[in-house]
Amino acid sequence: MTAQNIPIRYESPVVAGGENGLNLGRLNAAALRGLAHMFNEESGLFCYRLNRTDAGLLREGISPRYTVITLLGLHRLETAGVPSPFNIHAAIDTLLEDGRWANSIGDVGLLFWLCAVAYPEKLASVIEQFSVKEALSHAGDRNTTDLAWFLSGLAHYNLIRERHMCDLSDQAMETYSLLKDNQTEGGLFGHSARKRSMSGLLRGHIGCFADQVYPIYALAKAAQGFHIEKAAARAFDCALALCRLQGPLGQWWWHYDSRNSRVVGRYPVYSVHQEGMAPMALFALGEVLRSDYGPWIYKGLQWISGTNELNRDMRDDSANVIWRCAYHKNHKRYLETAWASLTTSEAGTSSADLQVLYECRPYELGWLLYAFGNHGLR
Repeated sequence: MTAQNIPIRYESPVVAGGENGLNLGRLNAAALRGLAHMFNEESGLFCYRLNRTDAGLLREGISPRYTVITLLGLHRLETAGVPSPFNIHAAIDTLLEDGRWANSIGDVGLLFWLCAVAYPEKLASVIEQFSVKEALSHAGDRNTTDLAWFLSGLAHYNLIRERHMCDLSDQAMETYSLLKDNQTEGGLFGHSARKRSMSGLLRGHIGCFADQVYPIYALAKAAQGFHIEKAAARAFDCALALCRLQGPLGQWWWHYDSRNSRVVGRYPVYSVHQEGMAPMALFALGEVLRSDYGPWIYKGLQWISGTNELNRDMRDDSANVIWRCAYHKNHKRYLETAWASLTTSEAGTSSADLQVLYECRPYELGWLLYAFGNHGLR
């Protein structure tokens, strides 16, 4: 099957109404209110997480990486005509003042992506400050997610690049080559190249959900930005495998064996996968292929509104957050993944003893806004 002949074309679905229905504009509005509690005025950045404690909601730490992702979402909402309550340019300036936090090509890629869409005047200085031309040669761990973020940044840069701006096509092609080495014939990605290290040989074939969706997005954008041959087809192969493995309640599972396209670890099921990461990747691919992944996107989205194993709405209107995940509190999830990866068995399907993790991280709301921000606030 090729990306030019894709049996994924449906009328765009609407999100179900009723008590557990999801109004996307209201979801965006709640995310925006939630982010107000996660912003650290002193640092000018967003926190690491908001945690529910006996004393109430506690804001913990700061995270430059989460700030970048959150700003991407806020900018997407701005493009729909909703002014951001946060000064996006000022936050980017803060991130650039001390770039030591960007200690991977993934971080550099995210920042480059953000500047390309929201602050292109800073691109030349980012190229110089973070040695973008040489970033791959200096990178240590070239894992799948980092490569995907870096390629996404390069693609967004090329989509707005003018003639006088630096040509980074060679860097993009090298990143694409490294990324595709982590993909198997079944379409899924492992966490890292198996041939490059002992850890890669032992567990490089096991990829988490992030190792699938970020390459889907990156490859879709690379197809647009650099016209890389077969990039969209590779993204389609991964998306097709993921959609086939989606759970009966729309769950996007946690760990996959890329060698044989099996789920090897189902839990935790993370809200951000349902509400943000899967939608933003599949929307991007659908735009390139002119195909509709709506049935899978909206089925996954319904999981957070109570159509899940716990019959629990993961949204908390009183706190303006979406709680992080449904998880096994004990070590069952680790044993399940380890056993399934060593055998030919599928991961267990038991949802017994699942609990809600009562925390929320700003990037989770950021990806939600990036996926659905074009719906504005209603």
